[in-house]
Amino acid sequence: MKPIISSIEIENRVIVAKYRRLMVGAKMVLVEKASGRQLAETVTRVASPVPIGALRIRLPEAIEPGTYFLRAFNGHGEDAARSADFEIG
Repeated sequence: MKPIISSIEIENRVIVAKYRRLMVGAKMVLVEKASGRQLAETVTRVASPVPIGALRIRLPEAIEPGTYFLRAFNGHGEDAARSADFEIG
């Protein structure tokens, strides 16, 4: 079964991303949709050995309003999942 990022919530410049089937060592990064640029300052790693959970990503002040999505990479650096697009205002 393929890993998924099932939901995104944003509150007080913190993204909470719920995921399924991501293994320990996987990483998630915020991507600006218009440019495709991955924002290195937002990389977060899955530390839990349980393949179901949530990650919290604190947004730096430099993140501008726009449309973004989250991309997950497995422990080998291969593309594993992508979230739906969402707006940061």
